[in-house]
This record gives sequence, structure tokens and C-alpha cells, in this order.
Amino acid sequence: MLEADLILEHAAELATPVGPAPRRGQAFGELVRITDASVGIAGEKLLFVGPSQDLGTKVRLKSGGRRMDVSGKTLLPGFVDPHTHLPFAGSRASEFKMRLAGKTYEEIAHSGGGILSTVEAVRAADLPELGRAAWTRLDRMMEWGTTTCEAKSGYGLSLESELKQLRVIRELSDSHPVEIVPTFLGAHAIPKEHRARRSEYIREVVEEMIPRVAAERLAEFCDVFCESVAFTVAEAERILEAGKRHGLKPRLHADQISSGGGAELAARLGAASADHLEFISGPGIEAMARAGVTAVLVPGASFFLRSEHRPPARRLVEAGVAVALATDLNPGTCPTEAMPPILVLACLTLGMSIEEAITAATLNAAHSLGRSEVIGSLEAGKQADIQVLDIPEAAHLVYHFGVNHVESVIKKGVVVYERTRLDAMLP
Repeated sequence: MLEADLILEHAAELATPVGPAPRRGQAFGELVRITDASVGIAGEKLLFVGPSQDLGTKVRLKSGGRRMDVSGKTLLPGFVDPHTHLPFAGSRASEFKMRLAGKTYEEIAHSGGGILSTVEAVRAADLPELGRAAWTRLDRMMEWGTTTCEAKSGYGLSLESELKQLRVIRELSDSHPVEIVPTFLGAHAIPKEHRARRSEYIREVVEEMIPRVAAERLAEFCDVFCESVAFTVAEAERILEAGKRHGLKPRLHADQISSGGGAELAARLGAASADHLEFISGPGIEAMARAGVTAVLVPGASFFLRSEHRPPARRLVEAGVAVALATDLNPGTCPTEAMPPILVLACLTLGMSIEEAITAATLNAAHSLGRSEVIGSLEAGKQADIQVLDIPEAAHLVYHFGVNHVESVIKKGVVVYERTRLDAMLP
């Protein structure tokens, strides 16, 4: 009989995508649902996932192990957030007020706001300051059910400041329960000091930043903001090809503000993902489907920007593109650490089903980070990353919106978060 260190038993529902990732087309909306479900965990791994009636015949609790009664709760895989700008400093609340007054993203950027205002704050902050702020954000992510996230640099835009951000990510990855996947985004914008010498900054990214990042093993991915206000397709291709030569896998910010060919570039390079895609073209969708590039959608950004253009989720799904969801946590266009509201927006503004949204925020998101063999679903043999929700079924995650339903979070088989109940605090 198998021996478990931790057992969760009698969940009202366990809901999870299963099978090889990514899930596309009709399979995208298919979840395995188990009522009166139990889970057994040994070390970091899931040992048993199934009906409670089968638990006793297959699993026993080790001496000193823990048994958790999760009656009336729902078990989901921990969320995987595949697009965040985690280490930043400062606030851009003033820009939010400007947008409410009618200013556009482009107008704010051209006036010196946007990304460049955060660059100034990051350059002025030391590593401990950036680390403390990012630690707090990771705590909030975990409290909302996220167990793995991608984290980008991109607010340094100089060799030392980009390295500073990535070193913060590495230190956090070594100490915080949330698992972090690092991405180098030196090509997020042209810094002020290089505006008259654009080609010189691109040379610096290609010949100085990327080799140094790779040599210190500070990132797995290289990202570029491929857009009219940032980098052209040709510039993005040069930078991403340089990243590939140094072992950094490509991903892109693509077609967020205009249909500029970013999705087609992602397909041509075999990128892990193309993200945003509010203005993706029909040929771009077809190219991504053929190349197997994951579309990482960030509906929180278009919502927060009050944009009438949203990523065409249904067209992507129908074309056979794998779709994932992310927060796009950043100080200017989507300042949130919470994945559940992103699922709500995906259902209510992008036309996704609850089942599709869950898959997009777990297994498909894990696939976009190259980790779907380990995380993203609740299957025996996988890493035990679980969120326990105080809801009777998974549908309530979207139906009962605006509320944090997370009661506890398990990462690598360890309970890393438990919400304090008010009734437990009463005398």
C-alpha cells in the first residue's frame, strides 16, 4: 500500500485538466471532475487522485503525517501565471487618472510616462527594496491560488539595472514558496538616453545584455515588446535570434496595439508564446496554430485600459491555437496579482467557458513555460500544487466573483498558505 505524508479527503469536487498538454479545440474545455474526491501526497508528488471510497484501499497515512478534511471544498491545480512583470518599484496611479480623463496609452508613453517612468523608479531602487516589494506581490499571488509564475525584467533598460531585476527574481525563487520562471525583457522600450541612438541600444541588448544574462543563468526566456511604440518586427527578430543563440527561448509581446506581424514572427521563430494579441491578424492566427505557439491572453490589461479591442479568444480556439491566461501584473496597465478575476474576465469578455478558463490558467499556462509535464494538473506523479477553495464546485470560482475563495494552498506537497477563519479568532 502507498504511504502518504499528507491526505486531503472528501472534497465536494476535484476539477482538473488531464493528459498531454496543451489542450486545444474541443479538448480545451474538458475537465475531469470527481465528486467526494481525495488526494494523497508523498514528498513533493501526487500519489493518489480519485474518489474517497478508493483512498483507503490504496493509500495509508505515514506516522506523523497530516490528514486534512476538505469536505464541502473544491480542489483545483494551483494557478500558473505565465506573464508577469513582478520586480518593479513605484506607482503609476497618476497615469490611471490620466486615462480616466481620456489620454491614450500611446499619448502617455510619448509624454514620458508609461514604461519609462517605472524604469526611473527601478533604477533608483536597490536590490533589497525591489525584493521586498516583489515578495509582497508573491504573497498576494499565493493567497489567490497561484503556485507558479513567470517573472520578467524590462524596467531596467541598462545592463546593471536589468541584471538587478533578474537577480531579485533569482533570490526570490530560492526563498519564496511560489515557483518563479525568469524572463529577460531588456527590449521592453528604448530608454531615454538612447532615443537618438536607437541602434546603439539594440546593439547593447544583443551584444552585452543577452550574453551576460545567459552567462549568469539568470533567465530561461527572452522576450521583446514587438509593437509600434517599442520594437519593430525586424528589431525583435534580431534580438530574439541572439537570445536563441545563447540558449534563451523566445516569447513575445505581440499585436497589443496594432496588427504589426508579431504573431507571425512568433510562429517563424517557434516561440514559446505570443502574448496580448488584441490586434492579431487572421494570417497570424493561422501561423501560430501551425507552429504550435501558445497564445497567452491577458484580458485584465484590455479591461484596465478600457480598450474596445480584446484578444479574439474564440477565433484562436477554433483555429487550434493553445490558449493560456495570465495577469500581466505590472504597475501601469494591469496592477493585479489575482488570477481569479482574470478567469472572470475571460469568461465574460472573451467568451471562454469556465472549463476553458481553468485549463488556460493551469495546464496550458504550464505548457507555455515548458513545465506541463510537472505542474498544471492534478494527476498521480505530478508535483503536488493544489488550491483548496471554499466553494461547492469549480463553477463558483467565476459565478461568485469578486471574492477570494482560497482557503489553503499546497506547493510541492507542503501547506504554504492557510487562511485564518474569523470564527477561529473568536474567544
